Amino acid sequence: MTRYSLLYASVALTLLSLIALFWSGWMILFVALFAALTALGIYDLTQPSHSILRNYPIMGHLRFLFEGIRPEIRQYLMESDQDEEPFSRDQRSLIYQRAKGVEDKRPFGTQQRVYDSGYEWITHSIVPKHLTDHDFRVRVGGPDCKAPYEASIYNISAMSFGSISANAILALNTGAQKGGFAHDTGEGGISRYHREGGGDLIWQLGSGYFGCRTHEGAFDVDKFTQQASNPQVKMIEVKLSQGAKPGHGGVLPASKITPEIAEARDIPMGQDCVSPAAHPEFSTPIEMMQFLGRLRENSHGKPVGFKLCIGHRREFMCIVKAMLETKIVPDFIVIDGKEGGTGAAPLEFANHVGMPLVEGLTFAHNTLRGAGLRDQIKIGASGKIVSSFDISKMLALGADWANSARGYMFAIGCIQAQACHTNHCPVGVATQDPMRQRALVVPDKAERVYRFHTNTLKALAEMTGAAGLSHPNDLRPHHLLMREGDRNMVTGQEVYPYLAEGFLLRDEEDEYGYLMRWNRARPDSFDPIDVE
Repeated sequence: MTRYSLLYASVALTLLSLIALFWSGWMILFVALFAALTALGIYDLTQPSHSILRNYPIMGHLRFLFEGIRPEIRQYLMESDQDEEPFSRDQRSLIYQRAKGVEDKRPFGTQQRVYDSGYEWITHSIVPKHLTDHDFRVRVGGPDCKAPYEASIYNISAMSFGSISANAILALNTGAQKGGFAHDTGEGGISRYHREGGGDLIWQLGSGYFGCRTHEGAFDVDKFTQQASNPQVKMIEVKLSQGAKPGHGGVLPASKITPEIAEARDIPMGQDCVSPAAHPEFSTPIEMMQFLGRLRENSHGKPVGFKLCIGHRREFMCIVKAMLETKIVPDFIVIDGKEGGTGAAPLEFANHVGMPLVEGLTFAHNTLRGAGLRDQIKIGASGKIVSSFDISKMLALGADWANSARGYMFAIGCIQAQACHTNHCPVGVATQDPMRQRALVVPDKAERVYRFHTNTLKALAEMTGAAGLSHPNDLRPHHLLMREGDRNMVTGQEVYPYLAEGFLLRDEEDEYGYLMRWNRARPDSFDPIDVE
């Protein structure tokens, strides 16, 4: 009967405290405490939901307590500096230091296990260069674009107002304005806090078309034209999927919709807000290209592109074939890795659906090369890119620029509590609770966003110069080395090579299966062609 010992003790202490009231009125506090514990124990014995509480009244609550603080215990007491859960202490510390503008150097050598499989490094030159300018830019806009954008090589990735707080949006956008880099709105639309910050915006259109929709959820071209004419909006990004939950729609319950969220999304109060898994405006690759063409025309020629996590590789090739068929070529494509973050995702989707960034990026890059379109389309990369080495690696493998969401979240104070979906974010980043987000002081955190961007690009300039290069976009796969085993290393060119320009158009066989998938892709449908 020891499992009932706390209940028995609570009953006994309640009775003793009642007796002690005859000598001291202060004992009423102990009466209240032990009576409450007794009531809790009796409730535990009778409630039907938790077997552990029925067998271990009062005592069983310790299990739920430790389960609730398990992430914090693991993060602060048990993880090593290199354990990525999902970001390591080394990664978080580097971001915090750069955001605060404090010393980010390390004494006594690396703590990385440099002889373990998977270790990676950038090759350096005996004649390094000293780069004085770290404001690296990439021009986004193809031949049909009338208003190209000089984008920073490192920007804020998509995070919607609603998934993160008003103060977080305002701090991010104010920092982006000061640093001259772009802030992706996420599919939640352009809020008053994006406008107040004044920073450059990449306006993301998801399947809900928030900010440019009819009351039934269809695309509204007039609302789109009005929003796209905002000079803050520099690029338009159609979101097909995101890495953390590709192929999955979403529902924002009516209970979580505030007047400000309703205003940003152009949705009514009191109704669930539904984001379909697929876009209602197109169902074939050709229709998708025609939709992008209309967006470019109605945005007065601003750069238009799309974002996706690679799934069926043939389907991406269908889109590329539709570009060739329609002669409508997007100005950019953002490849999101499955390691990307989100406020909430089904565990199976987060763990087992979608292609990781490295493979997705190299596939998209080589497909565009094979179709002869790579020089017309810029590629962005997103998914756990928080350091200058992360950026360097993505640029070497084919990207033109990089985006980060959680890196900038850390810069404004995120502590990786992983409570984003609970509305109880302890630092006011991922919450709509006014009292919780009050903790995030916008002027201070905006300065941290600016410093994180600036100091990361300074480090990128140093790394680029050490490689003997003049610009990070000069990095190529052969500048990246990887350890395959205890004694073997390979270059990025061996593992992730750049394939020949136009090889798909020439029907040249390759060892990676590109041509096989290309021959099964069609521009008029996402369905495969049966090839005998």
